[in-house]
Amino acid sequence: PKPGERMHKVAQLALARDDRDAYRRLVSTWQDPASLVIDAEERSSAVDDPVGAAALPDLLRRMMLLDQRTYLPDDLLVKLDRASMAVGLEARVPMLDHRVVALSWRIPPAFNVRAGVGKRVLRRVLARKVPDELVERPKSGFAVPLAEWLRGPLRPWAEGLLDESRLKSDGLLHPRPVRQAWERLLAGRGNPHGVWAILMLQAWLAARSTSVPSNDSRRKEDR
Repeated sequence: PKPGERMHKVAQLALARDDRDAYRRLVSTWQDPASLVIDAEERSSAVDDPVGAAALPDLLRRMMLLDQRTYLPDDLLVKLDRASMAVGLEARVPMLDHRVVALSWRIPPAFNVRAGVGKRVLRRVLARKVPDELVERPKSGFAVPLAEWLRGPLRPWAEGLLDESRLKSDGLLHPRPVRQAWERLLAGRGNPHGVWAILMLQAWLAARSTSVPSNDSRRKEDR
């Protein structure tokens, strides 16, 4: 993430009530989804489960378990599967082999994180096989330039889906927070992922409205 995004996350963590709330703030694109969706309230999830992660003795293991139960299957692995299968590619995740996962849970947390350096055991194993410059370097993810796309070539498409009158007509979302998030993004501020989530909902609604016949057309077909 960019420095501004990091500072935003730190500010959100400062408001956290407890460990579970801190985790939710780290992984959520909308901090208060109930204020976004009309007549709705946020449902409980694995993050709220008092028996699962909350029963573990330290914060690192609690966050590891929550990642395994939510972030991995509901986000990263879904994207991997869809992106690879879209081009007929069989992808593998060797680090999630059940034996590797079981071993990772047996390693004391102090062996994994020390002096601000994480994945210490994995780093030492890799150091036997590959040069240090391939291991000791900044993390590089596979993020796409959403903000640049939405402010550039995708802006007309996004503007149409986020039009205030359209949002009111759909009746699912409060237009004001959506428009505020969109305007912040256009001004070069904020995280684009929250806006992208709304765009996906709006695009799905648009596709559904064109594919589902209206009541009038169904009546005519019945005749």
